[in-house]
Amino acid sequence: MSLVLAGVPIGRAGDASPRLVEALATADVIAAEDTRRATRLCRDLDVTYTGRLLSYFEANEAERTPQLLEVLREGRTVLLVTDAGMPSVSDPGFRLVAAAAAEDLPVTCLPGPSAVTTALAVSGLPSDRFCFEGFLPRKAGERRARLGELAAERRTAVYFEAPHRLGACLADMAAVLGERRAVVCRELTKTHEEIARGTLAELAERFSGEVLGEVTVVVEGAAPITVETSPEELARLVSVREQSGEPRKEAIAGVARELGVHRRDVYDAVVASRSRP
Repeated sequence: MSLVLAGVPIGRAGDASPRLVEALATADVIAAEDTRRATRLCRDLDVTYTGRLLSYFEANEAERTPQLLEVLREGRTVLLVTDAGMPSVSDPGFRLVAAAAAEDLPVTCLPGPSAVTTALAVSGLPSDRFCFEGFLPRKAGERRARLGELAAERRTAVYFEAPHRLGACLADMAAVLGERRAVVCRELTKTHEEIARGTLAELAERFSGEVLGEVTVVVEGAAPITVETSPEELARLVSVREQSGEPRKEAIAGVARELGVHRRDVYDAVVASRSRP
């Protein structure tokens, strides 16, 4: 008896592990983000599932979670799968895992494909330390504000993005984060996989038109910044925060805190930038 989180292929069914095949065939309940996709995966893997197949997605998580907890309390196994990749990673699952853990019910995981680590591995950007930010806000102002908060992040960052917002997102990244290397990974592991490398500005231009498929973006982390070497960059980071609606005093304090420099040094950099012709 346990809640089993299972990583499923992000592209080709052949990437499924033997343990996933066995789990699909034997689970008492399969909770799937999309039951049609789960059924198709079973068909592609030549699996006949005998358990009950239930939908478990964002709109019904609150309703379904108590039902699935009851199944676990009865000593049965619940297998949780999403459309692709690992449950709980920008996909349904967190609510159920947290609820099961709160009751000390067993939770385990079948490791499997992940767009996050796959994109990071092929990016060619530093991978010893990285962070995953999921989807940025849909609205441009909120997106830029969030990017402003991340501007000083030194680790390589991985993002998900909807194809129809990719061009605008990359343009905002270029405006807020500056001249950084990035990689756009589209349709990872699938027949029409595309790995595009360049600066944020170059990629924003390249993907300004129609884009199709699942998209993961990997962005180089911020370079070390000190007021002695780059007061212009300090002033720019403050300006980005101000443009997002943050008062100048708070923007200066935020940049100083994130970069570990004195607030007075950031203030002087801003004043100097305002006095330039």
